Amino acid sequence: GRDTVAPVPPAAGLEILGRRRAAELDESRITVGGAFDAFRRQRLTGYQDPLVEVVTGDAIGLRMRQAWTSAREQIRQLDSPPYFPLDGATDDALATLARGVTQRVVYSRESLEHPGQLENSIEPCIEAGEQARVLPSVPVKLVIIDDAYALVALSIRETDVYNTMLVVQPCGLLSALVALFEQAWQNALPFHGRSARPAGLLPADRRLLRLLAAGAGDEVIARELGVSRRTLFRRVQVLMARLGATSRFQMALQAQRSGWL
Repeated sequence: GRDTVAPVPPAAGLEILGRRRAAELDESRITVGGAFDAFRRQRLTGYQDPLVEVVTGDAIGLRMRQAWTSAREQIRQLDSPPYFPLDGATDDALATLARGVTQRVVYSRESLEHPGQLENSIEPCIEAGEQARVLPSVPVKLVIIDDAYALVALSIRETDVYNTMLVVQPCGLLSALVALFEQAWQNALPFHGRSARPAGLLPADRRLLRLLAAGAGDEVIARELGVSRRTLFRRVQVLMARLGATSRFQMALQAQRSGWL
């Protein structure tokens, strides 16, 4: 026809065609990626069984009580302050033990030093059959109900606030929490007696031995027993004589071997 056609260098022509094809590929990649993201969001929105649930405020107490009630075989716990203010928590634990549920707890030294915690909560559970051990500290506040789920506390230590908790369903994280507890249990010092209570051992003396084994200081022990430091020293001397110990460390070791702890 009337149009004039002029040849161009092959390299220039191929570069133009290549850019056009690259733009088409980019457009296709964006379209497919957007469609996949939309599909994934739709599937996740329809998934009604999250692996990790966040519980806050007053709902924490309700979930904790539900946890103790739902236990069928065993409860594993790492315990340390701060504590959520929950009336009847000790009664719930005792009721669970009465149903034959095994309860293993690793307490931190702070648990024993917390005012009233040893006498009002820990000792009643131990007397009811709880298996207790103690460590200088625990890495996290944790409760594992059977192998079904775990409760993990998120606390603000600087202000002693306990207002957030995670509920972890069966997944890799739950397996890791179980392994964490078992490692802590292996490293902890036994804290419950395996034999009959020795004749003449007062509850206050057993409490004294438990506090000493946990590494509590004299002021904390005297406060928990409600005695002066002088009276405390006299009680320690009497117990050392009964156990044939020449130091507090040896006394705690002998008490553990004798089933007094």
